[in-house]
Amino acid sequence: MRFSELVKASWHALIANPKRSFLTTIGIIIGIASVVTIMSLGAGVKKQMLRDLDTTQTGQQTAEIYYNSRDMFLNEPGFDDRDVTMLTGANLKGVAKVEILQQTKKIGMTAIINDSQQAMTADLVNKPIKQSIVAGQNLTTYDFEVKNPVMLMSDKLATKMYTTAANAVGTSVTVQQTTYTVIGVYQNKTADARLPKTLYLNSSTGKQGNGIKLTFKPGAQVSLGAKQALHQLKKSGSHHRDGRYEYIDMGKLLKGISKSISGITYFVAAIAGISLFIAGIGVMNMMYISVSERTQEIGVRLALGATPKNIMMQFLLEAIILTVSGGVIGLVIGTSVAAVASMAMPFRAIVTPASVSLAFGVSTAVGIVFGLLPAKQAANKNLIDILR
Repeated sequence: MRFSELVKASWHALIANPKRSFLTTIGIIIGIASVVTIMSLGAGVKKQMLRDLDTTQTGQQTAEIYYNSRDMFLNEPGFDDRDVTMLTGANLKGVAKVEILQQTKKIGMTAIINDSQQAMTADLVNKPIKQSIVAGQNLTTYDFEVKNPVMLMSDKLATKMYTTAANAVGTSVTVQQTTYTVIGVYQNKTADARLPKTLYLNSSTGKQGNGIKLTFKPGAQVSLGAKQALHQLKKSGSHHRDGRYEYIDMGKLLKGISKSISGITYFVAAIAGISLFIAGIGVMNMMYISVSERTQEIGVRLALGATPKNIMMQFLLEAIILTVSGGVIGLVIGTSVAAVASMAMPFRAIVTPASVSLAFGVSTAVGIVFGLLPAKQAANKNLIDILR
């Protein structure tokens, strides 16, 4: 028999009992749909995470270098405008922009408080924050709009410098050539003071921080440019004698993250794929029943000249058609479920070629593996025994 005739015969045999055929494929459908959904969501998470870590919002690659002071009690930032000027003029390969990563939470600084130099930490805020005011008043929206040089001091620092919180209200604190008036004392939470962010960052010496960001031109070798910048900083950075500079190799980090996400995705997909094994047993059971019920049909085909190989191929094709059909339906359902699920998530599901290959490859393999024994049983039937 021709292969096309075997396919037609197998298809007609399956649609002769559509309910049983459909129920047999449900396990395949659920298994493939689960695996495709998990792999699509995993690919979406991976792409979004790598994009967020590897590039800016405009798609440019970046690298960051951080400064760690040898003196753990030193509050001064490790980078300032001198470092930006030095790196900008160093002709670093592929570097398009150099900027300081300015901190906004618990910034270490040195201030003049009550005519004495004092180390303190400060939070930078953009608007009034609801908090417990011990003395004086809170920052107002008007203070931020007109950029009033006012600040809040923590009760801990106020009692240390002025004995009581009330005595601190109305005093002056000088930070980086800007004199702030203490208008209120708040209950200590995380920092010694709270300063208006815009006013602090726009001050003449406000551009300081413990991190520096390099933005690269498209296609540039990030690792090479970052290592050149690190070498320049170690050689002539503004604080190279007081601490050390560290570069985080995002390339290695991203590869590690990529492997971890892929590993987790495949592990979860493998767990979901256990249902495919159970579905395969269901296919085998159904095919054994079919072989048993169609003994007379097998005898007729053998009597008309069909070979045992033809009989085996027909039943094997029936199993493969069942599982591949379930795989196609599972692929469609899995893709749809992943697309709907991603609507409620901050990323889009991605159906990769691997998912499509998996749907067809695994479903075909299940059909072959679990349909082979019933097909062999059908092929091994003896015509004389059937006629008896």
